[in-house]
Amino acid sequence: MSSVVKKRRKKITKHKYRKLRKKMRHKNK
Repeated sequence: MSSVVKKRRKKITKHKYRKLRKKMRHKNK
């Protein structure tokens, strides 16, 4: 169960991280 959740969470995190990174980069500049 933990493994499945971790895998699913990793996929979602990657997608969210990409969006967050763009926003962070904008704020950083």
